[in-house]
Amino acid sequence: MLGKKLVTAQKRGETRALCLGLGMVACSMMMYFFIGITIVPFYTKSVWTTETVCKVLKANIEDKALCPNSKGSEDEDTFPYPCLQVWVNLTASGQEVMLYQTEDTLDRNPKCSYVPHKLENSKEEVKARIETIASNFRKYHTFPCYYDPGGAQTNVILSRLYPPKGLFFPFLWPTLMFTGGCLIIVLVKISQYVSVLSAWQ
Repeated sequence: MLGKKLVTAQKRGETRALCLGLGMVACSMMMYFFIGITIVPFYTKSVWTTETVCKVLKANIEDKALCPNSKGSEDEDTFPYPCLQVWVNLTASGQEVMLYQTEDTLDRNPKCSYVPHKLENSKEEVKARIETIASNFRKYHTFPCYYDPGGAQTNVILSRLYPPKGLFFPFLWPTLMFTGGCLIIVLVKISQYVSVLSAWQ
C-alpha cells in the first residue's frame, strides 16, 4: 500500500516537473518571438557598422528647428531649439559628410547633428548644452565615428545605439529559460526510464 502511494506521488511529481519544463520552453519561445519582432529590427537596420576617424570641418549652430515630443505629434507639442550642424571629413573616403549623434538622431531630425532628448529641460539649458557640444567639436578635431561601408548612407554617426553585441542581453534570459526547461524535461525522462528499468528488473 505504501509502495503504491510512493509510486503515485512520484508520478505526480514527474508530471508537474514535466509541465514546468514544457512551460519554460514555451515561454522562452514566446520571448524569442517578441524580441525578434520588436528589438532585432533596430539592430538589423543599422548600417553604420565600420569604425573610422572623422575630422571636423565645421560645427555651426543654424536657425532654430522644431523638435517633436513624439512621432506624429501636433504643432503645439514642439519647441524650438538651436540646430547644430557638424560637417566632417571622412578618412575612409575623403568625403565631406554630415555627422549625427546616433541612428535615432537622423530619424528624428535629419537637418541637425544633435537633437535634445530631455524635453522637460528649459530652453536656456538646451541652448547651453548645444553650445557646449559645438565648442567640444571645435576643440577636438579628430575622433572615431561610424560609417556605412555599403554606401547606402552617406552620413556618419558618432556612437552606435544598436551594436551587434547589444543583442546579447535581450537573448540571455530566454536562452537560460529554454536551457533550464530542456534540462528539466531531460531529467524527468531519465527518471522515468530508470523507474521503468528498475520495475522490469
